[in-house]
Amino acid sequence: MAESRGRVWTGVIRIGPHGGAHRVAARAALSVGVPLLVLLLIGRLDLSVYASFGAFAALYGRLDPPRTRVRMQATAGGILVLAMLLGTVLSVLSAPPLVSVIVVAALAAAVTLFAYRAQWHPPGALFTVFAAGACASFPATAATFGLVLLVGVSSVLWSLLVTTAFVLARRGSWRVPTRSRPPIGSVAREMTATVGVAALLAGVAGVLLVGTHWYWAMVGAVAAVGGAHVSARLIRGIQRLVGTLVGVLIAAGLLALQLPPWAILVVAVAMQVGAELFVGRNYGIAMVFITPLALLMISLASPATPDMLLRDRVLETVIGVAVGTIVAIVSAALRRRSTA
Repeated sequence: MAESRGRVWTGVIRIGPHGGAHRVAARAALSVGVPLLVLLLIGRLDLSVYASFGAFAALYGRLDPPRTRVRMQATAGGILVLAMLLGTVLSVLSAPPLVSVIVVAALAAAVTLFAYRAQWHPPGALFTVFAAGACASFPATAATFGLVLLVGVSSVLWSLLVTTAFVLARRGSWRVPTRSRPPIGSVAREMTATVGVAALLAGVAGVLLVGTHWYWAMVGAVAAVGGAHVSARLIRGIQRLVGTLVGVLIAAGLLALQLPPWAILVVAVAMQVGAELFVGRNYGIAMVFITPLALLMISLASPATPDMLLRDRVLETVIGVAVGTIVAIVSAALRRRSTA
């Protein structure tokens, strides 16, 4: 038991090798920064959250060969746009929060299975849950669908262009290595069920206990059950919780400054760079950058006050990580019993 706890805490504080993270950070900065700059110039930073979700496509396939990376980013980008549209549908229909939670949880399970089969990196449905849940929470009308498509698809296409330009600049090979898709067996089924149940329970708890920004609880739960085994899941959950708490303090200072739009853009790009420099090395440190970035983007599209945003981010993250950790432990116990 002590040895297991030691491995968990060592994993929490461990910082992995650099691994060319600067190249990924540069791609992410351009993928996010240029769409935000365009929105700033036309006075529509209120649409920045859709551009940011579309730019998440650039974060996929960082360790894959060029052609595989581009294909993965195109697929992930398409799914992210569909997730935004699904969330917008829920918003336009004024779906009750619990209905939205059920729909987003089902989406989380489906995308988790798809990502496992397609060997996505990063794996799982975290970005998809964030996109669908956030869009379900924003006020929307029928005209919003066109804005989501225009901004989201444009951001995805720009991300693909940036990735392609980086490959050509480095004269990378476009040869596609042979990749075997893993079968959908017990591992995939357990992972899919765990993510779906954790997202559902966390979302319901978030709605009942807090009421607003319930999707942050779902994102926290999905992150907490994202590891390959229970120790990795515990490490991920602790890192997300601690990193979020530190990031909220930074976000509180930034929101208190009431920055002008151009300064928000600069800070957002800087935070995105910081996140990509550390997300593959220590998830907790990456969350210190991701949390202010998310809160700044949400603040541009949400009518909530900064105090409410900060409060909800902390409470919903605690709920999500707690639920995700419990589900991860129960899932591991059931797996061991089944194996025995």
